[in-house]
Amino acid sequence: MNHFKTYTLLAGLTALFMGAGFLIGGATGMMIALVFALAMNAFSYWNADKIVLRTYGAVEVDESHPEPLIRNYVIDTVEMARSAGLPRPRITVIDSAQPNAFATGRDPDHAAVAASTGLLQLLTREEIRGVMAHELAHVKNRDTLVMTVTATIAGAISALANFAFFFGGSRDEEGNGGGLGGMIGAILIAILAPIAAMLVQMAISRAREYEADRIGAQIAGDSESLARALQKIEAYARGGYENVQAERNPATAHMFIINPLAGKGADNLFSTHPATHNRVEALMRLGVERGARRPVMAATTSSSVPLSGERGGPWS
Repeated sequence: MNHFKTYTLLAGLTALFMGAGFLIGGATGMMIALVFALAMNAFSYWNADKIVLRTYGAVEVDESHPEPLIRNYVIDTVEMARSAGLPRPRITVIDSAQPNAFATGRDPDHAAVAASTGLLQLLTREEIRGVMAHELAHVKNRDTLVMTVTATIAGAISALANFAFFFGGSRDEEGNGGGLGGMIGAILIAILAPIAAMLVQMAISRAREYEADRIGAQIAGDSESLARALQKIEAYARGGYENVQAERNPATAHMFIINPLAGKGADNLFSTHPATHNRVEALMRLGVERGARRPVMAATTSSSVPLSGERGGPWS
């Protein structure tokens, strides 16, 4: 993600923040929102990764961990980071039955990756390598700053929009639009501001995911395992493995390798991820171009995904 797109994204989210501030307090409210947004941008740059990791209860792990699943996850991630020319990231685990993963941090020197317990339990070792290679690709591409700051500001926009709904119509006519007009505007911002924030996220997310898939396959040296992992994660996410923290913090959904939301309501309508079958097809083509001989598995459904005891991966 180049700097121009980064600044455009942050400017768009800041404008949304200012719009909600205007509906709450007129011109004064807009200026207060601007100052607050600038402060939040600065704070997010330095601390958003810590906020996200804390939100998901991420626990840092290393090679000395007694659990073989976690130990191998650490070893493989460190090895792939080294081969990709990246500094060693902080390696963490989040307690969630849904298999998923994300990366965060303002730059490669301050990066962290997170894998869920479900990912480590339900996928094979090769598939986990593919997923973590994808996350390291985000680090290598410096996507993580945009992903993390966007999650923080988009969440704040939703909160401010709700505040505008409850208090936006309370100004009198001398206060720049009270009464019925102010209430209508507050209702509109409460509905439209979160949607606009999601659209801004979507505008940069899809191409970023395809690129991370491509580079991740190169880092892992295996496009097939990443393709299988994407299909399994998609099936598990839709098959009753709810990510409770993601449902409570939907502004962070774009950070995960697969949309962690259950697909209720408008979750699918405003998904920040490209369709999984399109990503798998792109990886299949990449595998053919690289001379892969084994076919990528057919599309999986939740009923056909093996249970954790059947994964058959080399986890001895």
